[in-house]
Formats: sequence, structure tokens, C-alpha cells
Amino acid sequence: MATIHRLPSTLVNRIAAGEVVERPASAVKELVENALDAGATRITVSLVEGGRALITVVDDGAGMSAQEMALAVERHCTSKLSDGDDLLDIRTLGFRGEALPSIASVSRFALTSRPKGADSAWTLRIDGGAKSEPVPAAHPPGTRVEVRDLFYAVPARLKFLKEPRSEAAQVADALKRLAMAHPGVAFSLEDEGRTVFSYPAIAPSLVEDGDDAARLQRLAAVMGRDFAQNSLPIRAEREGFTLTGHVGLPTFNRGTAQHQYLFVNGRPVRDKLLAGAVRGAYQDFLARDRHPLVALFLEAPKGMVDVNVHPAKTEVRFRDAGVVRGLIVGAIRHALLGAGHRASTTVAQAALGAARPVGGLPIGGGWSGSYGGAMPSRPSPGLAEAAAAFFAPQAPSGQATTAMPAPVEDLRTYPLGAARAQVHGTYIVAQTEDGVVIVDQHAAHERLVYERMKESIAASGVKRQSLLIPEIVEMDEDSVRRLVARADDLAELGLVLEGFGHGAVAVRESPALLGDTDISGLVKDLADELAEFGEHLSLKERLEEVCGTMACHGSVRAGRRLSLDEMNALLRQMEATPHSGQCNHGRPTYVELKLADIERLFGRR
Repeated sequence: MATIHRLPSTLVNRIAAGEVVERPASAVKELVENALDAGATRITVSLVEGGRALITVVDDGAGMSAQEMALAVERHCTSKLSDGDDLLDIRTLGFRGEALPSIASVSRFALTSRPKGADSAWTLRIDGGAKSEPVPAAHPPGTRVEVRDLFYAVPARLKFLKEPRSEAAQVADALKRLAMAHPGVAFSLEDEGRTVFSYPAIAPSLVEDGDDAARLQRLAAVMGRDFAQNSLPIRAEREGFTLTGHVGLPTFNRGTAQHQYLFVNGRPVRDKLLAGAVRGAYQDFLARDRHPLVALFLEAPKGMVDVNVHPAKTEVRFRDAGVVRGLIVGAIRHALLGAGHRASTTVAQAALGAARPVGGLPIGGGWSGSYGGAMPSRPSPGLAEAAAAFFAPQAPSGQATTAMPAPVEDLRTYPLGAARAQVHGTYIVAQTEDGVVIVDQHAAHERLVYERMKESIAASGVKRQSLLIPEIVEMDEDSVRRLVARADDLAELGLVLEGFGHGAVAVRESPALLGDTDISGLVKDLADELAEFGEHLSLKERLEEVCGTMACHGSVRAGRRLSLDEMNALLRQMEATPHSGQCNHGRPTYVELKLADIERLFGRR
């Protein structure tokens, strides 16, 4: 066996590079963060072969002297921390002093910098960890970093890189996240000489004032104009935490979660707790295979968040995760509640885009998402009364309902207008003052029934069912302790349990809505979630999922003919009910077409 010895610094840096520099995007992220910490107002990134052959980052920040440059490429040398600084109150993006030496140890590295007010610049070169002395150079105030032949010193890592186009896309994503967090800085990205994007700086005065419009301007540049038109502002505080940003309407969704951007103290992060909170806030409005678009910015007070979790600095840990999760869920749901029955504009755009003259072929591009499975032809027994509560008695079978008498004219002044007809036994056509609204009667009534069921639960509590024989669930003692400590909270949701000796709990009552469910699995899931989040969201999610299923079967079916009064009653209920712009699966309940758009379809404009 070999004796213990100290590794050479070059090898130590290459080992560290495995954690800090995973791919070209990682190197770009570290270099741009250094530029932002240096006070840059303009940052340009250029790539060749997706960053494998060359990465160039140029900024107009504070710059460095020759002596500072020599120190900057040594491990654990940084200007961002001093001996007395608190690691739980870090306000800079970088602080470890590992990025530059790690990158330089696996590439052909050149650092050129000139401090503001200095007569000249200096250049320092490192080839696979072998450092040269700084030499004079010509360069404007600021810093230029060139990284050539990334991972040439560790060829095995090159095999794990993807095609240049994929690596360039990863770089673009990393740079976009930083651009969203710093709207007062201009960002641009070039790939093989082609400009991928260029975001001008937003006026510093607007950014410093926390102007939502200024931030939304940068978010729209990154996430698209549709996001600006179909998002809701977020602003909330709890126990020292401040949450701001914008979240998309439920009907404005995607098939993946890649358009969810989360920032903590200005730092882009990928955090399971934050992502889970967003999912929990929207789970009442979206199918499980659809994902909202969000950009959330969390400011945490001193000592309440630890960013020193991983060398890549993309993970954080909160002292009280439950407070953060509750803040995010509450703020998003409050914003969605304020949206009322509003649906995204993209629904109407997709409908207009699919319209073609007779003989033409419609082009797809409308909403695609889960509807929740096949529907029975009539409401389930016992739930017809809930559906009937919204309507007058059903029209006699066989009565024609497609041709309707003219309604009272002033109904057109309502947001969803006056019902004019029912087509295909499924869709209600209404006229507004400046357009036409088409409503899916089943999807709309499903949301109305669901909201009424939730109100009933909130007013009278969750009904329980006693178990004939208490269910004994065995688990580790820590899980038992967590569950017993939250027994009162769980009882409010209909789950009554108590400790049962060592390493077990006895469940005596369960929520009646859950019916014949897997009690053991439910309790174990709750214990795991309490360990991770300190919340009891799983039970709430399951209850609301059951409510959604019941509402789906208890709402008016597609194919049922409605009278004019029934149709207008449905429209008025939608206007008065929160979230009625989408059903429980995130599917839009109505499409609004403006008269001007319709006239353009027929060449009148």
C-alpha cells in the first residue's frame, strides 16, 4: 500500500474542476457571475463549437491589477469574503475562490484585465495549470477571459459532452437565468459569430425602485411576449422573506418544467423545495403532465438561507423550509384568485390560427393536455343535485335548443356576454360588446362544482370515517415522532392517528372523501413529506384530487341540451367564480374572439 502524500496543486485543481466545471455552461456561469460581482453593466459571451473550442467572456466591470490577477487564479483567493464574514449572509454570486483555478487547470486559459483609471491592461496565461507571469496588454477598462480547448487536459471528460448545438443551448439557458436576475445589466451571446440574443440594460432607476414593469420587460425578452401578456405579478412577505416575480395563468402552460425560473437573493437556483411549492400551488388547476411558466425572486433575511451547499452554488438550504414553501404556495394562489375567470390570450390565438376558409385544411397548434380520461354520459348518482343547483330544470328531451330567442341586450355588457346558441350539444356561443365567446359547458361547470365542493369542505370541515379496525402502520421512530407532533393538524384534514408503542402509529379515522384508500401508503408519504418540508400537503393534494374527480363526474355533461336561461346562468356563475377560466385539468373553459380578429379572417380589415 502506498504511503499517504500530498497531491500536487495541479491535480487538486483538476479534481475540483469536476465539481465546479461540469460542461461549458458551468464555466460560462462562473465567469459571468464574477463579472456581475465586479459591477459590470455590459457582458458579452462568445462561443466556438458550443464552448468546447473557445469561450470568451468580456465585461466592463472593475477590472484587476497584475497582482490581483496572479492571486485570482490561486485556489481560495477571493475579494468577496474576509476573515470575519458570515457564510450565512453571502450577498455575492461567487465567494469560494475556486472557479478561475478550476477552469484554468483543464483548459488553455487567458485572463486580460484593466482596472478603471489604470494606464494599461495585463494578460496572464495558464496552460493546463502551468501559469506564466502577467505581461502588459492593450484592453479597455474591464476584463476579458478566454477559455480555449476546455477539458483538453482531462480528455475523458470530453466524451461526456454533447453536440456543440446542445452545449450552446445549455450556455444560453445559464446566461438567460442570470440576465433575468439582473435586468440592469446588458447581456449578449454569440455562437460561431451569430448573435443568439442581445438584451439591452433596463434603466437602473427603474430596477432599483423594484418596478414590476421594468422586470417584466426583461422577463418578456427571455420568456417571450406571450408571458408578459399572460402572467400575474407576485408580491408577498412572510417572517422576513420577500417574494416577487410573475407567474403564468394556468391555461398558459407547457409540457415540461424548463420554463420555471427560481432565484434566491439574486442567485439562480434549482431547488426541489421551491419547485415542489410551485407544483403544489398549481396542482389545483393543471393536469399532472402540464407545467406553469413562472419567474420567482425570493429575498431571504440574514442567516435564513445557506448557499454554501455545493461548489456549483445552484442548491440552497433554508433554515425554515415550511415558511418558504407556504409563502410561495400562498402568494401564487392569491394571484390566481385575483385573476378571476381570466384565461390566457394564447387560447384565442390558437383558435384563430386554426381557422381556414372552406376547403382549406385546419392547422393544429391549440391547447394540448390531459383531460382526465373518458367521461360517463350522465352525472354519477348522488351528484346530480350538485349540478342541478346551478341550473333551472333541464329542457324536455327532444326540444330544439340550437336556435335561441334573442336575450336581453344588456347581457352583452357582462364579461362573458349573452348566450346566443348551443352547438353540437357541447359549446355555448355568447355575444359580447366587442366579440364572441365560445364556452365548453362541461369544462366550465366542472370548475364551478369543484369550487363549491371546496367551499363546503372549508365551511364544515372534512368529514371523517371511522375505521372498524384501526390500521397499524410501522415506521422508524423519527417518522412516528413527526406524525404524532402534527396529529392535531392532520385531524383537521380528517386523518386521526396516535402513537402505538415503539415505531408505529395507529390510524383510527380517515377522510371520508378518500374512500377505500391505501392508509399505510398515505401515512408513510406524509411522514416523508414532513421530514422534507414540515408540511402536510400530500393529504390536501389527495383530497383536492378526489374533489376534482367528483366534480368531473358531477358536472353537466357534453351532449346535454341547455335552455337559454341555463346557458346564461352558467356564464354568470363563471364570472363570479375564481379560476373558472380553466377546468381542474388546466384545460381552457372558454375562448374569446374579438370582433376585429374575426373581421380580419373575412378580409373586412
